[in-house]
Amino acid sequence: MGASDFSKLPHIGEALKRKEDYRFLTGAGQYTDDVTMANQRMAYFVRSPHAHARIKSIDTAAASAMPGVVRIFTGADVEGKMGGLPCGWLITSTDGTPMKEPPHPILAQGKVRYVGDHVAMVVADTLENARNAGEAVVVDYEVLPTVTTLAQAKAAGVALHDAAPNNQCYKWAIGDKAGVDAAFATAHHITKLDLVNNRLVPNAMEPRAAIGSYNRASDEYTLYVSNQNPHVERLLMTAFVLGLPEHKVRVIAPDVGGGFGSKIYLYAEDVALTWGAKQLNCAIKWVADRSEAFLSDAHGRDHVSQVQLAMDKDGKFLALRVHTDANMGAYLSTFATAVPTILYATLLAGQYTTPQVYCEVDAWFTNTAPVDAYRGAGRPEATYALERIVTRAAWELGLSQDEIRKRNFITTFPYQTPVALQYDIGDYHACMNQAQELADVAGFDARRKASEAKGLKRGIGYSSYIEACGIAPSNIAGALGARAGLFECGEIRVHPTGSVTVFTGSHSHGQGHETTFAQVVAARLGISPDSVDVVHGDTGRVPFGMGTYGSRSISVGGAAIMKALDKIEAKAKKIAAHLMEASDADVDFANGEFTVRGTDKKIPFGTVALTAYVPHNYPLDKLEPGLNETAFYDPTNFTFPAGTYICEVEVDPATGVVRVDRFAAVDDFGTIINPMIVEGQVHGGLVQGIGQALLENCVYDPESGQLLTGSFMDYAMPRADDFPQFKLGHVVTPCTHNPLGTKGCGEAGAIGSPPAVMNAVLDALRPLGVKDLDMPASPHRVWQAIQSAKA
Repeated sequence: MGASDFSKLPHIGEALKRKEDYRFLTGAGQYTDDVTMANQRMAYFVRSPHAHARIKSIDTAAASAMPGVVRIFTGADVEGKMGGLPCGWLITSTDGTPMKEPPHPILAQGKVRYVGDHVAMVVADTLENARNAGEAVVVDYEVLPTVTTLAQAKAAGVALHDAAPNNQCYKWAIGDKAGVDAAFATAHHITKLDLVNNRLVPNAMEPRAAIGSYNRASDEYTLYVSNQNPHVERLLMTAFVLGLPEHKVRVIAPDVGGGFGSKIYLYAEDVALTWGAKQLNCAIKWVADRSEAFLSDAHGRDHVSQVQLAMDKDGKFLALRVHTDANMGAYLSTFATAVPTILYATLLAGQYTTPQVYCEVDAWFTNTAPVDAYRGAGRPEATYALERIVTRAAWELGLSQDEIRKRNFITTFPYQTPVALQYDIGDYHACMNQAQELADVAGFDARRKASEAKGLKRGIGYSSYIEACGIAPSNIAGALGARAGLFECGEIRVHPTGSVTVFTGSHSHGQGHETTFAQVVAARLGISPDSVDVVHGDTGRVPFGMGTYGSRSISVGGAAIMKALDKIEAKAKKIAAHLMEASDADVDFANGEFTVRGTDKKIPFGTVALTAYVPHNYPLDKLEPGLNETAFYDPTNFTFPAGTYICEVEVDPATGVVRVDRFAAVDDFGTIINPMIVEGQVHGGLVQGIGQALLENCVYDPESGQLLTGSFMDYAMPRADDFPQFKLGHVVTPCTHNPLGTKGCGEAGAIGSPPAVMNAVLDALRPLGVKDLDMPASPHRVWQAIQSAKA
């Protein structure tokens, strides 16, 4: 079935209420912290108070004698008994050498390298007793100089790791440098911009949590964990860290309260609890508090870039040159190395026909928490760099923000970019036109004058983004350094009554898979979505799959389900042909009925399902009983959602306060399964993207390496009253290479919104002489920029 036929089926495009919401709204969800196991103990992690220090000694004697303490593990207990946390993506430097990959121990060995680094695990009968004992562990530290900022890392005065004596992880590049240099040499105009993409803390609603247990009778481990991809968690832990047979470890990710990328990874706590459960023959549970989450969850972003755009006299783009310094933090997290390279630089062509692009990336170790994928993962950083400089170029050339974009939009597809990717389809002019209509751009001048009358400055900002979703195909990803496949799996189990259970390797942690996947299956089989259950998150029940990240669930996981449904339909047609005494080649299936072409014979899907399990008068020599099929799907290309966002802000020059007054977002997600769920995903992404632009900022003290924004008192999270009513629109150009025509929608809002907001803020401040401003555009920062411009 092609994407165009699929989009016309019942339930596709229907705004069904989410099936899973009833249990969440009534308190019936089951998160990891809701699980209590027999013979369970509690863990507390002693964490480093220093950003960089040598561990001279650890004295656990007094702590071990405290009430309820079962055992205290330190680095000495695990050294030589397990490997360190692995990095899942190998990047090769421009000189052909592999990236520097220092050991990432489960518990610190000899040194701590960031505030929050794991020093010891205390196991006790209660959390209170574990915490009390943890506070009694005496660690003698020799405090070392810190490398907190990128500038300090590049100075190479202090080395974090012996394996990276100059603190550099890799130098990587993509594009034709000579071609870019030649284009710049003949350019009519060159725009230059220095940008900082601020570090962010993910702050999922549910902090990380895990329970490790061990069964001596079967020699099997079970790990309950708040995680986005349990099969990958199990693979990394068994193959690279603990050296266990994979089938002896079961990973269960039950209901998960948000992830945004931060729960993709294998963390030290997960390994320590699993390993410790066997040592103590008991289950061990740990739930992070919010302070621990700030310190130890993988952070996002943290780039410093220099961007240059060369143009001809008409504002047509000739070449783009980018240099980025990327902060890796103290260690390499699971997919950290791919974010500022493969997921970043390959998107720098954007929606434009720029003939030449060259990007060079230097990645550095610092005494800060590891940095990895955060909602958008590289795509927001690329869009921010590109869309900021495009707007700046428009102002320098005397063009409007929309005009410079329209002059450079790609209009013919497929389109091969100069940075490896080939876009299959899109309509960027349609997105722009609809966004301008929704934003009422024609009325902007009147609104600006009204703001001026109130003593306020009003600005408008554009952002035309594109992202690559699906993170595939596996063979290309492998050639680019991926150390795992990037396929997905789906199993369809039709029951005798005609109801269906779907087993998927994708994981839902807020996306609404239990509804969307049910709509896909119901549409194909002609049954009610209420007759479809979706099972995910348990390696003991679902086939091997790669989990959820990169907006891949519907376009990769959904496509695997479609492939399995193809097999179900093919077998069901044979059963129906037998029942109707016809050739299966003459049998059609639509709207839940099998019919024989050219006759009035028909039979419902439920009858065929029952016959599959009650095979009376059944040709067992030709057909085996049952109706259960599995399929794997590995995409042939990324999918490419795109869109245009337009933001209007009002700025109070007296206080620096920025208020987002209007926001229009038009996206092309291809086929839309459930518009209500898509709208919710876009709203969430917009909130996070605008939060980065105006409020959120993770800050370390440059001298001590202490996290200064370690709580919600210091780290400003967006609230509902920070936003206007979003106006959303959609353009539909179905993806050409997956059977649903879908592209992915989970990250778009966070990708396109930061540059739209910042362009609007700068548009408002231009009359005051403010030329540039870094995120977040907080009141203090905006006020300072205004005062500096006055001076």
